[in-house]
Amino acid sequence: MAKDESKPAGGGGKGATGGKATPAKGGESKKAAAKGSPAAAASAASTTSGEARQKERSYVPRLRHRYLEEVVPKLKREFGIENTMAVPRLERISLNMGMGEAIQNIKILDDAVDEMGALAGQRPTITRAQKSIAAFKLRAGMPIGCRVTLRGARMWDFLDRFISTALPRVRDFRGVSPKSFDGRGNYTMGIRDHLIFLEIDYNKVERPKGMNITIVTTAGNDERALYLLRELGMPFAR
Repeated sequence: MAKDESKPAGGGGKGATGGKATPAKGGESKKAAAKGSPAAAASAASTTSGEARQKERSYVPRLRHRYLEEVVPKLKREFGIENTMAVPRLERISLNMGMGEAIQNIKILDDAVDEMGALAGQRPTITRAQKSIAAFKLRAGMPIGCRVTLRGARMWDFLDRFISTALPRVRDFRGVSPKSFDGRGNYTMGIRDHLIFLEIDYNKVERPKGMNITIVTTAGNDERALYLLRELGMPFAR
């Protein structure tokens, strides 16, 4: 009598291809299922942005490090401040560029926006006229300039570059005026030529542009603000 060599179904034998059937791992199956899907792309992008934010938090600008290590102890001793949170500090820096010529030629304003974005590190906003002035052919809502506000690491980096590289490039520089405070510890100065910034390519600039730079502090009065900026390296005229 012939021996029956058939095996029961589902007994763990070889499959149709002759290989052993091995169960897929849970993690690999999920990766394979998610590969190429929009959800996987969004997850990867979220991970990348999270790593970028973590790296940005760990970065301490050079001027901020100097402020924390050297300037804060000096401010405490000079003004008898005991609480570290009460020590004057920088709050923000505002850049403002007025372009009245944009009424006749809007391309000038486009160039100003690109150049301010290059030296500030972020896209500026366009300022518009608040009211109409017939003598200047100006109507309310027309674009007449651009501005940007810097905070955090970008604020410290800009001030460092401004003090270290931009101001020394001013022709016949004798120092900035110590009389440009507003009484509440905020300092404003004007620049006639924005080509002093290394980020601006003078070969692509049609005409030099001026701007106002406002440094807002928490000092509360001009004496403390002057001491703070002087210790940070601002070259005030004697």
